[in-house]
Amino acid sequence: MAFRVLGILLYLWLPLAAIAQPAQRVVSLAPNLTELAYAAGLGDHLVGVSAYSDFPPQAKKLEQVASWQGVNVERVIALKPDLVLAWRGGNPQRPLDQIASLGIPVLYLDPENIEQVAQALDQLAAYSPMPHMARQAAEQIRQQRDRLKRRYTRPHPLPVFIQFGTQPLFTASSRTLQSEIVSLCGAENIFKDSRAPWPQVSREQVLSRQPQAIIISGGKRQQESVRDFWQPALKVPVVTVDADWFSRAGPRIMLAAQQLCSQLHPLTAR
Repeated sequence: MAFRVLGILLYLWLPLAAIAQPAQRVVSLAPNLTELAYAAGLGDHLVGVSAYSDFPPQAKKLEQVASWQGVNVERVIALKPDLVLAWRGGNPQRPLDQIASLGIPVLYLDPENIEQVAQALDQLAAYSPMPHMARQAAEQIRQQRDRLKRRYTRPHPLPVFIQFGTQPLFTASSRTLQSEIVSLCGAENIFKDSRAPWPQVSREQVLSRQPQAIIISGGKRQQESVRDFWQPALKVPVVTVDADWFSRAGPRIMLAAQQLCSQLHPLTAR
């Protein structure tokens, strides 16, 4: 038993270059990891994914082996993967330890900002049969980020409230990908100073910080609902961003940034 534990620990901590090789059968345990795998040229080698892995469309045809309820270890093992992509923030550790104990490589990817999304693609390049594709996707993300920053940065950012839900009402701190995107667009998250990454806040706290716009994920129905929620105390523009783009730490996060920046620009340029 001691040798098995030691072997697992050595496997997890060995330098990436020493253990990585092109993967032939890949399982992804989160929707954003599925998107990263496709962007890195591993799409044709995916054999299992998590629930809500719906982009690109062909991902919906793959067997689902994980959900918010946990990881189906038996099905993962049955698929005989030579690489499992996992997310510490969302996947329970025990089943991942079980998978690793059988000698199946588990690669943890937990991007929390744009640069880390690009770095995740760089990591996947070592496992991809098309590493140039992964590196190109990573470089494209960095270039898009830098272009947006040059174009939209303002000396006096527009104060905005990033809203998720209403009951409870919660938001994002500066330690989140969503807050970083807001900053790229020439705006400033009014709760950037929060100690918690996803703080729950009150109406009074929001009103006291006087946001000049509200940012939500969703569509027109959600936009109207948020407007009604704040009437008559707060009458500011409600800007919507595609929910999947905005919530997933994957390549499409830059689509969310572009969408948000274009909508905020008339407000930040005043």
